[in-house]
Amino acid sequence: MPSYDATSARCAVFTFKEGLLSAVAHDLELEVGRFTVEVSDDGASIRARFEAGSLRVVEPIVDGRRAPGTLSDKDKRKIEENLRDDVLHAKRHPEIVFESTEVTDTRVVGRLTMNGATREVRCTRDGERASATLHQPDWGIKPYSAMLGTLKIKPDVRVELALTR
Repeated sequence: MPSYDATSARCAVFTFKEGLLSAVAHDLELEVGRFTVEVSDDGASIRARFEAGSLRVVEPIVDGRRAPGTLSDKDKRKIEENLRDDVLHAKRHPEIVFESTEVTDTRVVGRLTMNGATREVRCTRDGERASATLHQPDWGIKPYSAMLGTLKIKPDVRVELALTR
């Protein structure tokens, strides 16, 4: 059974800003630091486990491109702390689990358990890559907001998984 982790695969999460003060905020590219993905020998099933507390800020995204140096290391650590403690509640729900129910050449369908809730997820697939849009409130997650809601993250985030680096 082929198995992948952060040394042989990559799981990225993209967040998008909104709100009155969104001009001073950033879209973000995040990366899951600790996970495993197991694919059955015949490729017909996939099981993945992601450590909720291992999300790290890669870079802010400005005008659709990475913007290195836009955030200080201190700002990145604060965002990671907010993700871990206030958004994903990683102490109560340390693991995110995906189990496929259907795998084809163009899509993967399965159950994603996150934040204590399980919902169906439909991913598009292109070879060793898959992506999905997740609506955070479907899992009881309140999207991050600050400054009395004038700065917030959109409820939909994009997740991309590549089984080769």
